[in-house]
Amino acid sequence: MIPVDEIAMRPTISFLAREDKEKIHRAVFQILNEIGMKILQDEALALLKDAGCRVAKDRMVKIPGDLVQQCIESAPNHIPMYDRQGKQVMDLGGHHSYFGTGSDLIYSLDSKTGQRHPCVLEDVNRAARVADALPNIDFIMSFAHPSDFAARRAYLLSFQSMAGNSIKPIVCTAANRDDLSEMWQVSRILRDGESALRSKPYFIYYGEPISPLKYPVESVDKLLFCAEKAIPAIFSPAPIAGSTAPMTIAGHVAQGLAECFCGLVIHQLKAKGAPFIMGMGPAVLDMMTSQCSYNAPEYLLAYMAIVEMSHYYDLPNWGYAGTSDSQIPDGQATFEAGLLTFLSAMAGSNLNHDVGYLDFGRTGSLEMIVVLDEIIDQVRRLYRGIPVDDEMLAVDVVKEVGAEGNFLTQRHTLNHLRSTQWQPKLISRAGYEKWQSSGSTSLLDRGREKLQQILQEHQPVPIADDQAKQIQELVDQFK
Repeated sequence: MIPVDEIAMRPTISFLAREDKEKIHRAVFQILNEIGMKILQDEALALLKDAGCRVAKDRMVKIPGDLVQQCIESAPNHIPMYDRQGKQVMDLGGHHSYFGTGSDLIYSLDSKTGQRHPCVLEDVNRAARVADALPNIDFIMSFAHPSDFAARRAYLLSFQSMAGNSIKPIVCTAANRDDLSEMWQVSRILRDGESALRSKPYFIYYGEPISPLKYPVESVDKLLFCAEKAIPAIFSPAPIAGSTAPMTIAGHVAQGLAECFCGLVIHQLKAKGAPFIMGMGPAVLDMMTSQCSYNAPEYLLAYMAIVEMSHYYDLPNWGYAGTSDSQIPDGQATFEAGLLTFLSAMAGSNLNHDVGYLDFGRTGSLEMIVVLDEIIDQVRRLYRGIPVDDEMLAVDVVKEVGAEGNFLTQRHTLNHLRSTQWQPKLISRAGYEKWQSSGSTSLLDRGREKLQQILQEHQPVPIADDQAKQIQELVDQFK
């Protein structure tokens, strides 16, 4: 993260005028107040009814705009996040941008053979270790859904694996309230108590409703548990344009925001002030291929609109970075992943996940994570902007050098060399002959080489023996 006070003028990007945001805002409130959401979970239904919402026999709930606004205002606009050792490493909110991997992939791509295989728990271990070693990966997700364990046990085992193989904050998924509660227990052990975990949150839960306009029991159960325990909660619908949401970008965004804010209202009614992260996965159904694209221009536009609306509401947001619809790490993958990463940083998206995703979010590539770590670093250099003052303008230095000298020998050049020039580690700036004599490698070749070095050499900070024993007993007892 680049601290705001180091930025002379923050670069930014925008796709919505102020009046556009106000139109979207009015449409969101109209959907909630006039159409409503179907709430299948009883406690949430009771909370909404007691708060003055209109509840129909078919469990469709219409939420008044005043209540939605109150809940937007009661949710915190900044959420500090801490690593396993209790050090603050993220401040979600404002225009701070952080980057991490994604979760629940079905396949993993073998970097040596180029073949994909069904994910197993070892893929979670490897991804966590790789992310732990890379300085621009700020948080971790499982990057795999282990097929070698029963589905409802796999989430807890993945959480244990992530905690053991990285000190970075975790964003997790869960089958239901039961295994989410166990993840909370693991985190409580690592923090030596519930109070410390509340004051220094270590993990974030990710959940979503069902589009269009439906809130299933298990999704709401987990959301209410997060509110009760002050676990930072992402509640991000994934409506598909042309399938489970309007085809038009503005309609897609309005429905997604309405589905998100219904979750926000339930969450804040359960525990006012509990940490909530808004978002939307704006998937686009390609009518030519029947695939849901992560990188279509319409996806990017809808996503940028969501980020802008998060700033409009002053709420932390759930974002995306480093993904590609390509089936393999290639030129398409690098372009698409780099473009999305650039847009997220420049728009000020907060918690950007899915770094290393390929194949429409089905396959993970560890070498893509390594390459994207460098791309994120370069994007962060751009985000630092252009400081302009007398020292930076260097008129006195120009005067001293004049028309006959050079700047190589000037103290000013030495003083500002490291702070001004970004230096790559994987991207090649060698001339052709030097590149050829060094093996004629591609960016992905160099990424694979660095990946193997990390896997062979990097050792994450271990969990203390007594804590590891308690966690293992907890996991062993979970049914």
